[in-house]
Amino acid sequence: MKILKTNPNSVLSLVFILSASILLAGCNLGGSNDEEAPEQTIITITNTQSHGQVMSDGDGNVLYFFTRDVKGASNCNEGCIENWPAISADLLSSSSGLEPSDFGSIQRNDGTNQTTYRGWPLYYFANDNQPGTVNGDGVNDVWYVANPDYSIMIADEQLVGHDGNNYMSDYTQGDEITTFFTDIDGRTLYAFSNDSLNTNTFTDEDFSNNGVWPIFHLELDALPSAIDEADFDVIEVHGERQQLTYKGWPLYYFGGTNDVDGDQEPGETRGVSFPQPGVWPIVNTGLSEAPAPE
Repeated sequence: MKILKTNPNSVLSLVFILSASILLAGCNLGGSNDEEAPEQTIITITNTQSHGQVMSDGDGNVLYFFTRDVKGASNCNEGCIENWPAISADLLSSSSGLEPSDFGSIQRNDGTNQTTYRGWPLYYFANDNQPGTVNGDGVNDVWYVANPDYSIMIADEQLVGHDGNNYMSDYTQGDEITTFFTDIDGRTLYAFSNDSLNTNTFTDEDFSNNGVWPIFHLELDALPSAIDEADFDVIEVHGERQQLTYKGWPLYYFGGTNDVDGDQEPGETRGVSFPQPGVWPIVNTGLSEAPAPE
């Protein structure tokens, strides 16, 4: 796939340095003063007919997230990268409304740099044959168009409990990649097996135990295409705080206790084994609707 580059002189841009190589590119290291400046790639927002506003390069080539990258490292290597080329950007469009602090850079296994958005590495799709096309969204249920307004993301990763054991999706010990929801920053979302339809049975009235399993709430903006917004609702907890529910299940983070650390890094799933496996399951589209209160 040929990825077009944009000359920064033709685009109103705010310099957004993502790697030391870009700094060096601006220096005269003894070469001729007549040498042309290298072309640079910017990240901006493109309005697409099928998916609305999404992230792209300056020519409108759309960018994507990979659900296996929840921990911040790229898991698209070897043959994968031929179909999903990584982007290494130099500039951030000043007119896009994107925040420079949301972007970063990682080093890939092949030694090249790749741009990240809120920890998620960014890619092109080789089958997007022209700017503004979105042919990669939903591919194999692991690739989703990069929308800066996602409230929730989908992750695919090995479940690892607070006890250090690997767990499968049925919460027995073993190795298996499981799909689960996180917030946009990769923090895992859980349900409580003793809750019922739109009813939080865990949180104390004075919220004294909220630090262990903090209630999760935000205003939903964009969602990956595999997630149906109609499955979400909002409840009042003890008349004081709002909590988001999915298929009737109130949603929580795992905050931990004085003796057990909660989820501290993107993609961690320590809560799946606390206090024992299956009490606090992860959340995904396969979750059954919460039962009615007894």
